[in-house]
Amino acid sequence: MQMQFNEEKPIWRQIYELIAMRILSGEWPEEERIVSVREMAATVGVNPNTVMRSYERLEADGIIFNRRGIGFFVASGAKDHIKQLERKKFMDEELPKLRERLGHIGLTIDVRVATDNRE
Repeated sequence: MQMQFNEEKPIWRQIYELIAMRILSGEWPEEERIVSVREMAATVGVNPNTVMRSYERLEADGIIFNRRGIGFFVASGAKDHIKQLERKKFMDEELPKLRERLGHIGLTIDVRVATDNRE
């Protein structure tokens, strides 16, 4: 089954986000091997070079790591790191747009950031 891509976002970024969501959902647990670049390319229907770009960015962001000759693995602490990155992205990119739109229709929001998951 090929992935349906959004034309507004680079394909490598969409693959990055797909992998991040699989890690967050627990489908790919920390310290476990993930599918190879070729397997992912075949699954989503893109060139392996595009997938490799996603894997390189995930590795640079500390979400996955490579064991030469074995493959890529989910890094320890990856789930928390992804949550942190997603929160920052939301606060920097999406929340300002949402606040502006709500302001146009006379609504406001109060956003409180939890300092840990026990709140």
